[in-house]
Order: sequence, then C-alpha cells, then structure tokens
Amino acid sequence: MYKGKKVAVVVPAHNEEPFIAEVIETMPSFVDKIYVANDASTDSTGNILSNIASDKLVIMTHKQRMGAGAAMLSGYKRAWADKMDVIAIMAGDGQMDPAILDRILDPVVEGKADYSKGDRLSLPHHKKGMSAWRAFGNFLLTYLTRIASGYWHISDPQNGYTVISRGVLERVDLNNVEMGFAFENDLLVKLHVCGAKVVNVPHPARYRGEHSKIKYPHFMATTSWLLLKDFLWRLWVEYIKRPSGKMQR
Repeated sequence: MYKGKKVAVVVPAHNEEPFIAEVIETMPSFVDKIYVANDASTDSTGNILSNIASDKLVIMTHKQRMGAGAAMLSGYKRAWADKMDVIAIMAGDGQMDPAILDRILDPVVEGKADYSKGDRLSLPHHKKGMSAWRAFGNFLLTYLTRIASGYWHISDPQNGYTVISRGVLERVDLNNVEMGFAFENDLLVKLHVCGAKVVNVPHPARYRGEHSKIKYPHFMATTSWLLLKDFLWRLWVEYIKRPSGKMQR
C-alpha cells in the first residue's frame, strides 16, 4: 500500500519484448497489483510475462489486437473489480520511469486531485530527446484537447503516465471511451463531464531507442476529428442536457 491506499498499475503491452520485464521488475514495492494487458503481441512478450515470478502480477491476454486504449480499459475494469483505491497507467515500452510513480500518485492519494497526469511539455528541459515532429504534434493536440475537454490548464495530453481514483473511475462510462491511441484525450473529456479535478505532474521525457507505434499524420487527423465530436458532445451534456451546468468540482 501507499499512504494507506491500495495501488494498482495497469501496463498495456503490444510487442514490448525489449522492456516489458524491466518495467515489471522495477515496479516500486508499494504497488499492490500489476495488471498487464497483453494486446495480441506477436513477439515474445507473452512468454516473458509468463516467466516472471510475482504474486502481484495479473496477466490479461487479448487474442486479437484491440488497441492501446482497450488494453488500458481491460486493466481499469479488473483493478476496479479487485477494489483497488488508485490505478496508475505505465506503458510496457519503458518510457515511463517507475522511480517517479510516487510523484504521479501523490495528488490523487492525498485527495488533491481525482486524476493526475504526466507532463513533459511545460518545462523546456523536460523535452530533451523528444523529436521535433513529436513535440509539434503534442503541442497542437494540447490545445485541441484543452478546447474539447474544457481543462484549459492541461498540458501533454498524449502522456499516458496517469493515476485515477477509484471514486472518479466509477463515474466514467468505460464502455464509451476511445479504444485506440487517443484514449487519454477522450478520457479527459469524459472526466470533465464527470466533474473530476485533473492536475499535471511535470517530469522529463524518457526515450531509450524504442520506436513509437503511432503513425503521427494519421493519428493527428483522426484525433482532431474525435476531439471535435467530443467538444460538441461535452457542450450538449454540460449546457443543454444538464441545464444547471457542470457538475460541482
């Protein structure tokens, strides 16, 4: 446990054989459960996971590729069923440093936020190692996600290093969240409608030779369209369907 809370970490994984064992084995000792959602990996990810001896590890296998968001949702649902108090996301590609998990957890565990998310963009020196194309894409999607979600303070919405409280997870319709790489963007819109308090947690980028599975031109086009639909949906829910306005935060 961490500060009296049961902590779960969800690890979405698709073809992560270079780093998946390290991610699991360097998880902080205070983590109670590690839920790995193996999203139809075709490399040795599954074999590596089956050879890790840990009573904390729960392996969920998608026989068909369902998407990064679907993997995270599988973990969320299992952690909720197991009555975890706070649930973190930590990708299986090694980009998220387990050593700083406590920094991402603290705002939620201490009751200062319902959802905390990593932020590699607010401080210039934290972007070291990020390609110019990726930085530009993240910058553009930050502003589009701010408009769509109503969270004008958020930065780096593509950052999947996040923590959510059990309480706010119960208020999100998990069957109606984007199942692909735009999962985080879409979830932020849903969280605003639920009245969740969201905070950024600055941390440095961490790249060690892994290759992004995101095809950025296509991703930016499809995510921009998703965010437009999300924006219109949020306005309808918060100002028309719910005449009294947004839920109290």
